[in-house]
Amino acid sequence: MTNAPVICVDGPSGAGKGTLSTKLAEALGWHLLDSGALYRIVGYACVLRDISWQDEARVVEVAETLDVRFAPSPSGVSVWLADQDVTTQIRSQDGSRGASAVAVLAKVRGALLERQRELATFPGLVADGRDMGTVVFPSAALKIFLTASPEARASRRQAQLLEKGESVSLRRLLDSINERDERDINRSASPLVAAEDAVHIDSSALSVDAVCDRVVELAAGKGLIARSPN
Repeated sequence: MTNAPVICVDGPSGAGKGTLSTKLAEALGWHLLDSGALYRIVGYACVLRDISWQDEARVVEVAETLDVRFAPSPSGVSVWLADQDVTTQIRSQDGSRGASAVAVLAKVRGALLERQRELATFPGLVADGRDMGTVVFPSAALKIFLTASPEARASRRQAQLLEKGESVSLRRLLDSINERDERDINRSASPLVAAEDAVHIDSSALSVDAVCDRVVELAAGKGLIARSPN
């Protein structure tokens, strides 16, 4: 792992981590890591190479040699495997199946831990996930734990689904979020917990621009950037 600066953005599902991380990476001109997409990429790469998701040794080889990068895009984060934009493919139902299949393999999780750390290169990395500040980059200079009330997160999710023409009750979404939080907080492997030195930001009543400005100020205060970007 290099000495490149890292900003970790952790927090529960729906708090706005992905949107913030994408905007922050674009504003700073830094690299971006969408850690949640890595297992999907591994599963998809195995399909391209005709490798069974249950063949742990070969799946580990895939994980160790991934040529992957993430880039901000108008619709969020675009994911590239070598020179191919695989954003759509890995977000499909098959992409979810592949992610679930390879994520249970302990050696694959270990290999992806190292791959994530290798992505910390100059000028810097914005790492979006749930255990970035506690497990993957425990020495990161700036750790953000982004939260929002369950009600705010459910409302945002409902708005996203309505834009896609899907109708889901707010009550159902709120129940789902509360259940997921409970699972994430109490799971044995890398539970959702804020690093002791993380800065907590509640985005419930804040725009993504306001949150991004706050993180940029914190980064400047720690000397991670020479000045606030225009």
